[in-house]
Amino acid sequence: MEKTPYDMHELTKESRMGARGVEAARDVRIIDLADFEQRKPEIAEQLWQAATEIGFFQISGHGIPLDDINAAFANAERFFALPQSDKGRHPLRRNAGWEYRAQIRPSTGKPDQKESYQVTRPRMEGLWPDEATLPGFQHDVLKFERQCWEVGMRLLSCFALKLGFPDDFFAKAHEPSRETYQSTLRMLHYFAISGEPDGPWRAGAHTDFDCLTLLFQRDGQGGLQVCPGREMEEQIWTPIPPLEGLITCNIGDMLMRWSDDQLPSNFHRVSNPLPGESVPARYSLAFFCQANEDVMIEGPEKKYPPISAKDYLAQRISANFSGKY
Repeated sequence: MEKTPYDMHELTKESRMGARGVEAARDVRIIDLADFEQRKPEIAEQLWQAATEIGFFQISGHGIPLDDINAAFANAERFFALPQSDKGRHPLRRNAGWEYRAQIRPSTGKPDQKESYQVTRPRMEGLWPDEATLPGFQHDVLKFERQCWEVGMRLLSCFALKLGFPDDFFAKAHEPSRETYQSTLRMLHYFAISGEPDGPWRAGAHTDFDCLTLLFQRDGQGGLQVCPGREMEEQIWTPIPPLEGLITCNIGDMLMRWSDDQLPSNFHRVSNPLPGESVPARYSLAFFCQANEDVMIEGPEKKYPPISAKDYLAQRISANFSGKY
């Protein structure tokens, strides 16, 4: 088959990442964003070092109160506790709505053992539970989504500084007031499962499609593991345990391309129990900073041909969700 000018080499890598591999400890840095405006050059340097060396880091001092994070988790649990017939009224389309065991990773060829509900602001018509079903849900979720966007844009402004882009370059590229906005808040519910040889995965190994991911984990509900690109062939995985109030962040494929590969998008997964072991349900919240549809992605050195954010995401999503974009 003839290659497009922007062939998705990320998918070729991902298809080789289905093995269990081995685990090893690794330092995942915690970067404090307190006094952000006064310390921005220092914070930018810390973020750049962490991102270029592993692709993952955690942040404190981000400004989202712990009560708001806990409330967002409570809203996710309220939604997922609804009967399937209620959730089924809001089916996934164009990266918004509810899906159930619908995501099949190229790394495993099997459905992830989870359900998710995705919020993409301009695409939510008919996809919100009504007030009688979940009082206050829409209002509270949109408030949390905005808080995540603000943190994401602060972080991306640091990467803009290091890449030689204007300070507000990424904020303009992710402008939420436009109909082309496609950043997404995703609520995830991984099912309680028991380990079995060659069994289903909670979430198979993958890189994210976006510029930057903000991930919130709950205490006692671990499972996230990361694998830097330099250890991809050996598949050496490091657990990232949940720490209250911290946000775990990783670079996505979109920003890797935008940086001419200076910033690596590294593999991660939600691990399975070993054969004979069982794990309880796991909830997480992920905010994906995804540039607006009409924004063109092109790095400072123009290593790759330009591609619109709409086309880029459409290709990546269609490889995971059949007919869902």
